[in-house]
Amino acid sequence: MTDIINSLGIILYATLVYATPLLYAGLGSCFSEVSGVVNIGIEGMMTAGAFTGTVVAYFTGNPWIGFICGGLAGAVFGALHALATVRLGADQTIAGTAINMLGPGIVIMIAKVLFNSTDTVPLMADQKIPKLFSGLFDTSTVGGRFLDNVFATYASTYIVFLLVIAVWFLFYKTRFGLRLRACGEHPLACETLGVNVLTMRTLCVTISGFLAGLGGACVTMTISTQFRPISIVGQGFIAIAAVIFGKFKPQGALLGCLLFGFCSGLKVVLGGSAAVSMHLISMIPYVVTVIVLILFVGKSHVPSANGKPFLRSR
Repeated sequence: MTDIINSLGIILYATLVYATPLLYAGLGSCFSEVSGVVNIGIEGMMTAGAFTGTVVAYFTGNPWIGFICGGLAGAVFGALHALATVRLGADQTIAGTAINMLGPGIVIMIAKVLFNSTDTVPLMADQKIPKLFSGLFDTSTVGGRFLDNVFATYASTYIVFLLVIAVWFLFYKTRFGLRLRACGEHPLACETLGVNVLTMRTLCVTISGFLAGLGGACVTMTISTQFRPISIVGQGFIAIAAVIFGKFKPQGALLGCLLFGFCSGLKVVLGGSAAVSMHLISMIPYVVTVIVLILFVGKSHVPSANGKPFLRSR
């Protein structure tokens, strides 16, 4: 029984840790998709945020400065994506693919210049995002260890759960959210009512990049503590799948990210078993992603104008 409780605590802890970067990126995807712009460049934005957050935290010794700078790096690529798709009318899928290629390419080049390597120096303990409530529970007991695993997690996890509530409120309880959703459903009607659709979409795609950058910074500043070219390894696409699963709603994205986080947590626990190949275990999150897309992509309500460039009426 003790082993079962310990394993459950580890799975829950890993679920929260692995779901956190996905949720930041997923919320960012919600902003872009709901406003009417397809953003498959989340992966590249996360990579930029992962590198920038690690490097800034390494040089400043302050994880929070690194965390914010990671978000700003993602916002730069988000603004670039907005410029290409919203202002210049470029194909949104192709522009997102270009971001996914450009982001890793630039950061690897900068890493080579700064460190003469494609990797950065690992972060020290005080350069990582701190944990909350660590040491609050008595880990000498089974219940204490379980509570410590579940609640003594990184501060970024608590922040993102509060952020889900804030984004939900913004989307459905404010005038800004009403205009945002209207831009993704009926942009021409918005324009006739005086809403600047191009500005709204540009802002939302930039916010999307900022949140994706925060998600990338979470990966390297909590899970791996070191940037590598493979640090993100498809997590941007998993976040997009979680948003599709959640029907482009922040509360739905939360459930989707927790599902994929649970798969990663299961991978951590099963990784210590010699009975199953590690290669098969590593496939769990990606197999679940494909299954979710097959089962739910047709049932999701995509905003009517999503992916369609808006041409301002004259």
